[in-house]
Amino acid sequence: MNAKTRIVAVLAGLAAASVALTGCLFSWIPDGGSADPAPSTSASADTEGVAADLLPFYGQRIDWVSCSDGDQCATVTAPLDWDKPSAGSVDLAIIRHRATGGEALGSLLVNPGGPGASGIELVRDSLTFAVGDELAKRYDVIGFDPRGVGESTAVRCYDAKQMDAFLFDIPKNARGTDAWRSEILDSAQKFGQACEHNSDGILPDVTTEFAARDMDLIRAVLGEKKLDYLGYSYGTFLGATYAKLYPQRVGRFVLDGAIDPSVSGLDVSLTQALGFESALRAYMASCLKARGCPFAGTVDDGMSDLGALLARVDRSPLRNSDGRMLGADSLMTAIIAALYSQDSWPYLTQALSATVSGDAGPAFQLADFYYNRVDGKYQDNSYEAFTAYNCMDYPDTATPAQKQAAVAELNTKAPTIAPYWNVDLDTCSVWPEKATGVREQIHASGAGPILVIGTTNDPATPYAWAVSLAKQLDSGILITRVGEGHTGFNKGNGCVDAAVNDYFLKDAVPDGDIRCAR
Repeated sequence: MNAKTRIVAVLAGLAAASVALTGCLFSWIPDGGSADPAPSTSASADTEGVAADLLPFYGQRIDWVSCSDGDQCATVTAPLDWDKPSAGSVDLAIIRHRATGGEALGSLLVNPGGPGASGIELVRDSLTFAVGDELAKRYDVIGFDPRGVGESTAVRCYDAKQMDAFLFDIPKNARGTDAWRSEILDSAQKFGQACEHNSDGILPDVTTEFAARDMDLIRAVLGEKKLDYLGYSYGTFLGATYAKLYPQRVGRFVLDGAIDPSVSGLDVSLTQALGFESALRAYMASCLKARGCPFAGTVDDGMSDLGALLARVDRSPLRNSDGRMLGADSLMTAIIAALYSQDSWPYLTQALSATVSGDAGPAFQLADFYYNRVDGKYQDNSYEAFTAYNCMDYPDTATPAQKQAAVAELNTKAPTIAPYWNVDLDTCSVWPEKATGVREQIHASGAGPILVIGTTNDPATPYAWAVSLAKQLDSGILITRVGEGHTGFNKGNGCVDAAVNDYFLKDAVPDGDIRCAR
């Protein structure tokens, strides 16, 4: 795994408790919708203080249409390049679920993470998981696909067959050799070239800063003076970026599963690897106590045996029924997919047990779950968008000495994951566009209170990032969920849920940081 393939994949715990190995995370059947406009009660667009060249965008009217189960959908037009509004435009797909309890307190914008996950799907398919019943009663919940994602103007790269080869083919050269590194970079370069060729020139403008400016446009055309926002995982970076750009327009903000905006791509990769190793050890401790666990002995014994299993399939990949070969990289993807949620641990046990027995199928089902691949077809462009955002947001500033130090620390602290987590190999170095992002602390001076949620053994967005972001933000308040898995709100912890719901519904701001035990 290279330095940017595991920054944050998606809000992978989404509905995880109900996902069997034959299922997939974001599978859905599109609703054809209706061509008839739905009644719109939105206030007039907020154009106060908007520059003249942006008025055509900020002053636009939303034409809602019925789309699925009473939801309303629309398209908002945004500048392709916010610094050059006349240079073209992109479409932003949005969805609105009206407050189920009657008159709404306002609009609540949500983002599920990624970068690359669909806010349209989150609201349409998993509303209760996204915001909980209490917030759904009192808010018009707004989902959107950020630029480059899903139903918005999207990044396009490979067809399904090409994507299968890119993600699953076994490298021809021995892992760790110069020839292997060249092979990986050559594959990444060809992928980037395909993205550039098939994405109609949008790659330079698929950035978190521009996506945050898109959020302000959505706020304005909804007629809201301030933005109320609930962002998960990567959505915390998107939200923090909004707060940096528009601190006076920050309404009620909750950033759950926080990313530290000041850390480099190298730091992200290393910290996540350590986080997943920790989560893997917690899984192993649970597995060893359960029936059907393919490992035995102490946690260290189990981790050693798992390392041996990874090495075995690295040497001798297992053929799946569809012809794909299960090597160590795909098996590691399966492991990572299951570690996002403790509810998925039994599926990991099934997959590892099957792999021990020579059956690649269950592991590939978890890997397909991760990539949202169903019956050989990719249900969205989340991987393409994920790569596009991260390669623009994270410049490669690490020195050779820093990379060597990261490799040494990884080998020492995450020995099971280390051989398959290529912390020193930055595939974004061959991306066709130069990164424009800046890694820096975000203070958002002047913003109202912002709640930052961190889970103590979150593997994807390690707890230290939530602590750091809460300290950076001038108005940050840290809510700690003690436990396993990715993100903290609406995960069964009453303390976390009460703090968030009271904040959104009653304007009840915690007096200080809160620690919520299991």
